[in-house]
Amino acid sequence: MTRLCVMGAGRIGGEVAFLAAATGLVDELVLHDAIEPFLHAQVLDLLHTGLDLWVTTDLSEAVSADIGVFAAGSPRNPNIKSRADLLAANLPVADECVRVLSRFPGVLVAITNPSDANAYYITRRSGFDRGRVLGFGGQLDSARFEIALRERGLSSGGTVLGEHGDHQVPVFSRSAPDTPEPVREEILAGLRRASIPVMQGKGGTVFGPAVHIVNLLRAVAEDQRRVLPVSVALEGEYGIEGCSLAVPAEVGREGARRIEEWDLDPWEAGKMAKAATFERSLCDWLPI
Repeated sequence: MTRLCVMGAGRIGGEVAFLAAATGLVDELVLHDAIEPFLHAQVLDLLHTGLDLWVTTDLSEAVSADIGVFAAGSPRNPNIKSRADLLAANLPVADECVRVLSRFPGVLVAITNPSDANAYYITRRSGFDRGRVLGFGGQLDSARFEIALRERGLSSGGTVLGEHGDHQVPVFSRSAPDTPEPVREEILAGLRRASIPVMQGKGGTVFGPAVHIVNLLRAVAEDQRRVLPVSVALEGEYGIEGCSLAVPAEVGREGARRIEEWDLDPWEAGKMAKAATFERSLCDWLPI
């Protein structure tokens, strides 16, 4: 039996809860949302699926969860220029997450944007081992990168490291190393804008993030020990410390078990350094 606690049962959190249950990944759910009528509706909707599922809104049950998802707070929308703009607004919600999950023994996935800064904040405020707090974003960015590469006939696979935002780092050297710099910059510009049409058309992304989040939860629950791009508090890896950024990490039941340090080419190394500078500027501001 696997118990999942979802803090923030809205657009992404609710979809993750549903997908995790519908695919048989979890059979126990602890749901929380600040809007009580909405939370009640989400619980009823899940129960009406007829799935063999135990659902509660009693947060005292979170202490027994195997995996936690932090999806609460203000979502990104077309009126907000970047994920970083959300940081100050969502810190009180992150504090609530830390309070509720203070005795939680499992792995926590931070989705609330800016996910890298929130992952770092929760890691430091909670005192959890850094491998137990995973910031989400790298898998979704990587999927978008793969689409861009396939459209140009360059490769069928790709990975994005760095920040989940404008300072993401597509790793061309491991998939399409001969891609010239102007094409790299063109692809990167497209990745930065990838979510905008979705937000303009329907208010926010749902399906893409939810599928990749559940894949990450599965890697944890099934102890798959897969290498995935997840945001972890860095302590010297890639020459970076004092922030969380997406890096290739072996993910299993304990969270990020091991971080791989890939050889980045000069273009990628430069982008990674800029991502670290930007992310540290956010994390230095955090009250930790």
